[in-house]
Amino acid sequence: MPLDLPGPLVSTEWLADNLSNPGLRVLDATVHLHPTGDGGMRMESGLADYTAGHIPGAVFADLIQDLSDDQSPLRFTLPSPERFAAAIGALGVGDDATVVVYSGGSMSWAPRLWLMLRAFGFDRAAVLDGGWRKWSAEGRATATAAGAFPKATFTARFRPGLFVDQAAVNAARADAGAVVVNALSPAQHAGGGANYGRPGRIAGSVNVPAAAMLDPKTYAFRPLPEVAATFDAAGATADKQLVIYCGGGIAASQIAFAQHLLGRPPAAVYDASLQEWARDPDAAMEVG
Repeated sequence: MPLDLPGPLVSTEWLADNLSNPGLRVLDATVHLHPTGDGGMRMESGLADYTAGHIPGAVFADLIQDLSDDQSPLRFTLPSPERFAAAIGALGVGDDATVVVYSGGSMSWAPRLWLMLRAFGFDRAAVLDGGWRKWSAEGRATATAAGAFPKATFTARFRPGLFVDQAAVNAARADAGAVVVNALSPAQHAGGGANYGRPGRIAGSVNVPAAAMLDPKTYAFRPLPEVAATFDAAGATADKQLVIYCGGGIAASQIAFAQHLLGRPPAAVYDASLQEWARDPDAAMEVG
């Protein structure tokens, strides 16, 4: 029988208790982004971190290469169903698996892979609350030997609407029932920090920072009433359809995941985000 998840967010205690279950697949989705000094960001695989230490039995999920669109000029964009199915199946994730995703560094990489799985029709996945930093801070078991599972068959059934394009953002900007949400920091929302060709935000968007979802000490998600209050204070209320963006669809996925935790209508992530929008001179941006 497949292992049942307690919900889309699992605790370190739950994962430790279920690590030996043969139907469980634990995926390490770590990536690091480093400022380049010219306003941009450099990406670095988390494979070295995984090799140095990971949750026992976990396998490394490469979001830079295997699980992104290799034909796109933009980073981290959603791959085709066929490419995703092949890559995730190679990690041992089949249709009957139960998946827990975690990441080191930024928590956002785990919700990104969770949302990708969901977009391809797979619902038996959860994010590890607090990720690698909480797991390791608690002194839980770690391993350096690479995990491995037999190759599995993953059937990708694409769900439209969870990842959207620039046209959907423009439609949301014109829709009183929708709100465009920036998941980047308040400083970036105002026009500072790293940028993607032009500083600032999509004109008319509101700011719900991905970092505001987490306890800064444990990196676990804050209590849901606090998360809801952060959304509501920005105008991203439960009656609105959210279209979320960031630099490249990663932090935005964390906000979409938080929206799911709240039991609110599914949000859409603008996959290309500011990588595309900021480079389009006709796409409206603002600062301040």
